[in-house]
Amino acid sequence: MKTYYLLFIGGLVFLLQLLFGCSGDLSVETMQYATNGQKLYTTHCQNCHGAKGAGLGELYPPLTDATFLNEHRSQLACIVKNGMSGEIEVAGMIYNQQMPGVPELTSIDIAYLLTYVTTFFGDSNTHFTQEEIELYLNSCN
Repeated sequence: MKTYYLLFIGGLVFLLQLLFGCSGDLSVETMQYATNGQKLYTTHCQNCHGAKGAGLGELYPPLTDATFLNEHRSQLACIVKNGMSGEIEVAGMIYNQQMPGVPELTSIDIAYLLTYVTTFFGDSNTHFTQEEIELYLNSCN
């Protein structure tokens, strides 16, 4: 009986390691945020930026430029909530299409969405917090 118990525990540890080992450096909380964010991305962003965040030619910028995402982290929430217009340089290309905002998204929705974008299209291994997003939204121009 003791042998079966040890085999069961060993198998369970192996399965958990296999399951969570696939997520790399991402914490469980970051993965939860990203999973929720993927649903929001599909609904609100995918039509223009594509399923893989590659953008649409010269019309809509890609969301895969990790440097842009990292350098503009504090501005991303305002862009999502309020949209933007004017020129923007992403991945060495200039884009000048108006992006509509999604004002109905809550701060936690934006945290989920941006966590998805920055972890799966960028190179981040952390998530946006609701408090961080609220701070950024309070400083929107």
